[in-house]
Amino acid sequence: MNDIRKIQISEFDYKLPEHRIARYPLAQRDASKLLVLKQNLLSQTVFSKINDYLPDKALLVLNETKVVQARLRFHTENGAAVELFVLEPADLTMDFQVAYAQTSPVSWNCLVGNSKRWKQGLLVQNVKIKGQSIDLKAERIEKRDGYSVIRFSWSQPQFSFAELLDAFGETPLPPYLNRKAEPDDKSRYQTVFAREEGSVAAPTASLHFTDALLADLQKQGVEFEKLILHVGAGTFKPVSAAQIGEHEMHAEQIQVSRRSLQNLLQSIDRPVIPVGTTAMRTLESLYWFGLMLYEEGLAKRDFHLDQWFPYRDHQELPSVEASLGSLIAYLDHHDLESFKATTALMIAPGYEMKIVDGLITNFHQPKSTLLLLVAALIGERWKESYQFALENDFRFLSYGDACLYLKQ
Repeated sequence: MNDIRKIQISEFDYKLPEHRIARYPLAQRDASKLLVLKQNLLSQTVFSKINDYLPDKALLVLNETKVVQARLRFHTENGAAVELFVLEPADLTMDFQVAYAQTSPVSWNCLVGNSKRWKQGLLVQNVKIKGQSIDLKAERIEKRDGYSVIRFSWSQPQFSFAELLDAFGETPLPPYLNRKAEPDDKSRYQTVFAREEGSVAAPTASLHFTDALLADLQKQGVEFEKLILHVGAGTFKPVSAAQIGEHEMHAEQIQVSRRSLQNLLQSIDRPVIPVGTTAMRTLESLYWFGLMLYEEGLAKRDFHLDQWFPYRDHQELPSVEASLGSLIAYLDHHDLESFKATTALMIAPGYEMKIVDGLITNFHQPKSTLLLLVAALIGERWKESYQFALENDFRFLSYGDACLYLKQ
């Protein structure tokens, strides 16, 4: 534990030239390059040929979260531009699906751009939904550390907050793309299998998949499982502390159905490969939630995984089968169809993978917790793979190329 906390973030830095950041996606999703680390060998191919490199009987795990149009632009009475970036319900215990389905009024935590120019009063914007003209109002209720609580209300309360965002909001592109969202981003910054609204950033490794590729992989014997982690803006938060022990991980909501848990339990002898760091974080979190139940019993409660929980001394570490079995027993005991929780799990070098055997992911920012996660899986080989990518014209970050890392 102490060794993990003392990791220097400076050891996970590399030079990323601006021109290597992919500001736009390729015309064809699965035409991106794919870097492969398999059996200690680095190679490259195109993403559409990923099945040539997947282990036999692989189980790919997808994140079904859907990106919401979370960026809202208003003007004050004096004409100053103010941007509201919708993060999460002010009631942090509220399920995202319930929160987005709410009608006027609603309260959400938001980042406020140009906050100093909005001293008081309402922000008002006219929105058209299904041919109807609606006044959307925003009122700041409270300023907190790094964000504000905003109360939204609108003149036609039969419409949900999700409908308001879809009509008025913009695609929340990552700040490092350094451009405004364009109409094509609404579909391209979304996976083809997105289902439940809740993310303010895409699970970008999944952007490479097309319906045709998914069908082709299935025909060739690849199985799929699905879960949900709603990606928060904290995914872009740089590690500013010198040691990662001083970095506070952001918490994100996860949801995994009983059926998915049962399939994972039955597939535990297959190579389990998450598509994206979000799916990986969810899978590994499941083990530790199962341990909580294993240690503390099946009493009903709200589940949260602290970032350092795995690194504490535990009397006994159950098998993956026992841990997943505890989660299923909990759902059965309380007649629940899905397991819901929040996770702030920190995966860094020294962490031992419990469930995953590989990872499909994009290239990540220097000094990021996502790069720490990759290094936890493949060790120092991350440096070699990133250097290989830089030397071979790979495109980086959210709209960039992909990697397939298999546990060595």
